[in-house]
Amino acid sequence: MLMTGKVLRFDEVRGYGFIAPSEPGEDVFMHANDLLDEKYLYKEGIEVEFFMEAGEKGSKASQIRLIHQPSGNRIAHRRDAAGASAGSVGPEESESAEEFRGELTDTLVDSVDTLTAAQIRQVRSCVMKLVTSRGWLPS
Repeated sequence: MLMTGKVLRFDEVRGYGFIAPSEPGEDVFMHANDLLDEKYLYKEGIEVEFFMEAGEKGSKASQIRLIHQPSGNRIAHRRDAAGASAGSVGPEESESAEEFRGELTDTLVDSVDTLTAAQIRQVRSCVMKLVTSRGWLPS
């Protein structure tokens, strides 16, 4: 069952903490192995969504994700001089690989609010390999 709540406390060193669910009930155990974002982002009071499971010692959260990633940890949006981001379906012939890469990053950040920087780098790498192998951009 998908739920929301706020982190009560989380110890990065020990790798566990507790979530106060939005619905009335007991606090839910959280473990670092179940975090979908970087563990340093899970601070007291931050809103999360998670799946509730029955653990050995009570309620346990899994697939824990930040609802709103702190703005200081987000990738800055790059825009062209006109203030636009991705507008065309594919890379234009005159567009460089670096320009396309920047546009792809902006599109990923705008499209999926919860992607981590590591996830963006991984997806971007795969797309760049595909685009280059197809000859859509110079290698």
